[in-house]
Amino acid sequence: MKARLNITIEESLLSNIKVYALRNNKSVSELVEEYFKSISKPTKRKNILQLVDKLEKPTIDLSVDLKDSFYKDQAKKYGF
Repeated sequence: MKARLNITIEESLLSNIKVYALRNNKSVSELVEEYFKSISKPTKRKNILQLVDKLEKPTIDLSVDLKDSFYKDQAKKYGF
């Protein structure tokens, strides 16, 4: 069910919106309704796996001993 809404905006803005609506074959009411729908949608939370998939893939040399490399880096960092 549709409801009526009265809004007050500047005349120059209304003129620009009418031109925009005409160019896009829409009514001003449709534009307002689409905008309200876009800002009132609940934001869709992303799954952690989707976020991880977007991360850049690391380049790891598999011939290197990662455990030894970790300890050497820690020794450099902490001086032991």
